[in-house]
Amino acid sequence: MSIQLPLKERMKIPRQKMPEQNPADRRTNFQEVNFGLPDEIAMREAQRCLECKAEQCKAGCPVGVKVREFIQLVAAGDFMAAAVKMREDNVLPAITGRVCPQEDQCERVCIVGKKGEPVAIGNLERFIADYERRVGAVGLPKNAPPTGKRVAIVGSGPAALSAAGDLVQFGHAVTVLEALHEIGGVLTYGIPEFRLPKQIVRDEVDNLRKMGVVFQTNVVVGRTVTVDELFNEMGFHAVFIATGAGLPNFLNIPGEQLCGVYSANEFLTRVNLMKAYRFPEYDQPIYDCKDKDVAVIGGGNTALDGIRTAVRLGARNAYLIYRRSEKEMPARVEEAKHAREEGVQFMMLTNPVEFLGDDKGRLRAARFVKMELGEPDSSGRRRPVVIKGSEFEMSLHVVIIAAGNKGNPIVQASTPDLKTTPQGYIIADPETLKTSKPGVFAGGDIVTGGATVILAMGAGRKAAKAIDTYLRTGQW
Repeated sequence: MSIQLPLKERMKIPRQKMPEQNPADRRTNFQEVNFGLPDEIAMREAQRCLECKAEQCKAGCPVGVKVREFIQLVAAGDFMAAAVKMREDNVLPAITGRVCPQEDQCERVCIVGKKGEPVAIGNLERFIADYERRVGAVGLPKNAPPTGKRVAIVGSGPAALSAAGDLVQFGHAVTVLEALHEIGGVLTYGIPEFRLPKQIVRDEVDNLRKMGVVFQTNVVVGRTVTVDELFNEMGFHAVFIATGAGLPNFLNIPGEQLCGVYSANEFLTRVNLMKAYRFPEYDQPIYDCKDKDVAVIGGGNTALDGIRTAVRLGARNAYLIYRRSEKEMPARVEEAKHAREEGVQFMMLTNPVEFLGDDKGRLRAARFVKMELGEPDSSGRRRPVVIKGSEFEMSLHVVIIAAGNKGNPIVQASTPDLKTTPQGYIIADPETLKTSKPGVFAGGDIVTGGATVILAMGAGRKAAKAIDTYLRTGQW
């Protein structure tokens, strides 16, 4: 086991590098890019923690993980105890350790990062979750005695799963209702295999099953069953709506109806749920990318997921086209770095104005304009402005539009006493996540619009506490 080094020695340890696949190799497969930290390297990275009493890292975590405590356990070599400590606040550590933007949250406020690189909190989080998988044991928390109360959770994405994990620990009976045939929401249909393997999601869902959470697939709340029926016919005492923001935005330009133009939602869902990444074992259910010119329109993580997927499907040329500069891109720096290494060509300050088709209705090209940055807009980023006379045409066979999402309206349309915003998002109290309908709570992207996995999980935890209070007191 590790012997803790003196403070001055710990401050000299450089941040340990994450081993990863060679870019030339990973361009041709859907295997995970990052390999994970070996035991000794993880312990050495954990030694970099200065054990600050202020615990700014914990405050920077949307789910309140006890970062200092679990890292101390990693440094001491007690990996299972570290896993138990992590799961007190985070029921999905193998997932968040892979896709959470730690650099903007816990690592951003790490004291070690003031004079160098912050402690690799995310990599250590992933390490302990992978250790559980390796040894075949999981540090599951214990549940409180049964309360006799039943909670239905609509959706099975990160907000739903996080809420389910906390609610079952409080002693409530929890049933998660998922419209699709696999559990996980955006974790399953949206994030590619090379960033988040499907088996990782299934394993974390199985851990929730072991805790007592019940999962039902192919249940479209609003069609198969209504929210009112969940209360009246099925006997649930509270409902948490966590359906996410799965309805894609489009650009509303000519030619979007052409064959070969996809929303990122459709493209990634076809690849992930319909297993195009396992072609030819499964028929590839998308317009063929192989030896074609492919572009994604957008600058977020979803855009990078889409174009890096196209690379692995054999794209001849792969372009990321974004109307602002790279500095304004909301995507993670690591994902942009990986994309460049894999051959994605970045075209900044560029925006499409029309998609052009052939005589069979298939995409053959797109017309673009160049942009320059003007004054900041409501997002705080400089607004892109068209440069007159800059129009040009480029040959393209597949375009993936990653322009954000909005809430799917099915639940809201079938629940008339559920108040929504003009954009279709459910209105919920920011502290309690209570909606206009007694007994119904809502959180995650269906309330806030598209956000990160960890922010959705934070909403799930907040909802679980509020639901627990409501079920115990009966006060709305």
